[in-house]
Amino acid sequence: MATFSYFPHTEEDIRAMLDRIGLSSLDDLYSDVPSEYIHKGDYDLPDAMSEQEVRAFFENLASKNPKLKIFAGAGAYDHYSPSVIPYLTSRSEFITAYTPYQAEISQGTLRYIFEYQSMICNLTGMDISNACMYDGPTAAAEAMKMAVACTKKKTRVLLSRTLLPNVVKVIETYAYFHGVQLGYIDHENGQTSLESLKAELAANDVAGIIVPAVNRFGIVEDFTGFAEAVHAEKGIVVEYCDPSALAVVKTPGEWGFDVAVGDGQSLGVPLCYGGPYVGFMACRNEYVRKLPGRIVGQTEDADGKRCFVLTLQAREQHIRREKATSNICSNESLLALYITIYLSLMGPEGMREVNELSAAGAHYLHDRLLETGRFEEVFPGRPFLKEFVLKPLVPADRLQAKLLEDGFFGALQTEEGYVSFCVTEKRTKEEVDALVESVKEA
Repeated sequence: MATFSYFPHTEEDIRAMLDRIGLSSLDDLYSDVPSEYIHKGDYDLPDAMSEQEVRAFFENLASKNPKLKIFAGAGAYDHYSPSVIPYLTSRSEFITAYTPYQAEISQGTLRYIFEYQSMICNLTGMDISNACMYDGPTAAAEAMKMAVACTKKKTRVLLSRTLLPNVVKVIETYAYFHGVQLGYIDHENGQTSLESLKAELAANDVAGIIVPAVNRFGIVEDFTGFAEAVHAEKGIVVEYCDPSALAVVKTPGEWGFDVAVGDGQSLGVPLCYGGPYVGFMACRNEYVRKLPGRIVGQTEDADGKRCFVLTLQAREQHIRREKATSNICSNESLLALYITIYLSLMGPEGMREVNELSAAGAHYLHDRLLETGRFEEVFPGRPFLKEFVLKPLVPADRLQAKLLEDGFFGALQTEEGYVSFCVTEKRTKEEVDALVESVKEA
């Protein structure tokens, strides 16, 4: 035991516990395990290293990750993240307990979550936001369940075929295990079809629909008539959003929709090889009782001062148990703080500039790629922001291999055989031109 002085139990502690259960040694704890299954000898562990050796080890490990110039999107975007954010989020004031149940000692955490909720409401045009969720796809799946809970007697939810495929797969998984029937709305020339929606609504069993603000082809969708059609059948409309794009495109609130969900990653959160990310969910006031997850509210303390608390907790599973709307309990609090700082730093003008720079770069790349003769236009005339698809006239795998060889990550292939490209404000004209030259050599 002297070798492992950081172990909490002393020899006297161990002896007292063994005496209590009637055993003479620790080996007796495993007396019913066949000896051939008990490891004998030393463990195959590396020798201890100094701090400098540990740093060198991990730097060598990190060097194996390819550092590519990212021209891919599909729901995860390489936006600029101000360097001050990691510094602020690592301050000790924000390193607090898992869940801020005790308001009297959690005012800092509760306040920034409240500010996060307020900012999400500003972006989406919704009345209420929850404290955040695991990621965008699971937030969309929770919205599917919420639609059924809000409409009670209707059990079918319609998904646009222009939603991102990973979002659809997660929703389908949730639906299977919760007994929710799914239907699909076809697209016409890259745009979710209003006529297809109306045909599905005729069955009078639709609890809600889920449609994307910016779809998997990069097209900014036009939802004229959608809210009216669904509301006439007593259903609700959920929009899956890129929150960065909401700074310049029509919001779910402006469309008259009921729920907004999406992934907050595009609000400056680094790609990090796939996560962690953070989902957001907001809705109109009338559906707040069905909104899953945490909600932080503003109130006054005994001295009349502004303060914050967790509110409407009767929705939660630790009170309602099996009758709860959702079993979501965690909130991605650190990432909510990250987004809150990002939006505070960027402001409305900064968010517009992010989108203007991204759109200018994407349209420039789009036109240059068509000039190479290696692609054909797929959806001419459809508006796009920072992402678009083209039909490749060379094998997609050959194109991708050439781009990787030259240090680019792009040309993601869709199920139709198109390839997608994305340009954010981080990509320079020189990088775009270099990618085009790489394509010419494919």
